[in-house]
Amino acid sequence: MKINTLGYSIKQGLKNIRRNLLFSLASVGTIVACLFLFGIFYSIVLNMENEIQSVEDSLTISVFFAEGTDENRIAQIGDELKAIKNIDTLNYISADKAWSSYVEDVYDGNEDYVHSVFGDDNPLVNSSSYEVTLKNIAKQEETVSQIEKIDNVRRVNSSDGTARSLNSLNRLVGYASMGVILILLLVSLFLISNTITIGISVRKEEIAIMKLIGAKDIFVRAPFLVEGVIIGLVGSLIPLGIIYFMYNSVIQYLTEHFTIVANMMHFVPVGQVFKGMAPIALLMGVGIGFFGSLITTHKHLRV
Repeated sequence: MKINTLGYSIKQGLKNIRRNLLFSLASVGTIVACLFLFGIFYSIVLNMENEIQSVEDSLTISVFFAEGTDENRIAQIGDELKAIKNIDTLNYISADKAWSSYVEDVYDGNEDYVHSVFGDDNPLVNSSSYEVTLKNIAKQEETVSQIEKIDNVRRVNSSDGTARSLNSLNRLVGYASMGVILILLLVSLFLISNTITIGISVRKEEIAIMKLIGAKDIFVRAPFLVEGVIIGLVGSLIPLGIIYFMYNSVIQYLTEHFTIVANMMHFVPVGQVFKGMAPIALLMGVGIGFFGSLITTHKHLRV
């Protein structure tokens, strides 16, 4: 497209917005509302996923050895565990360390009392183990099955119920996200389409004359495409600005007035939220405007 044609398209697109200011504002308002809801939903989902990931990272599998397994064999088992693709981290817990942790948790570190009851014996002498975390919690059962096949592995403790619940919650959040985004897209497309249709109706005779004297389709459609893109861009920038300034205020309010929330949740920083949300919202806004205009002009500009 030549520079003068592009300038004409931008000028006519802005003129179309002024001519149909009420409907243009309605379209912008709808996109603002839809993308504002999207931004809120995105922030909530991102924080939920962050918490789910934190819980997943804290889930461990304990691998216990058969009685009498020597240190060399334990080291070999460690190498075999590292070879399993889904295993993320590996931490060896000796019997002495396991007993010290038990004393600390159960007896509040009262070593004098423990010594009077158990003497110098370690009741957990056969409880040395590897603590394992996984890369993908959804594959826990498969990974446990692989671990159980290793020689000298006596028992594998895992949280199957918790893993299944987290996996189901992840799927639910994903489906809900896609559903909400789809609904918002359809509503916005409908409003943009109506606005462009009205603009075409207002300029119907002008467009007919342009077509009769040989104007190409792209020349006729370009102003309406520009109009849709501008409406979409403005409609995406406004909610991004609102959410940016609102996000930290809401987090600060929640942490100050609801201590239980502050203790349970680790909120994602606003910069990290916008790193993903801003390009998606801009792409959605501009995309809604462009494709809404493209579909509408294709339907109505058959002169």
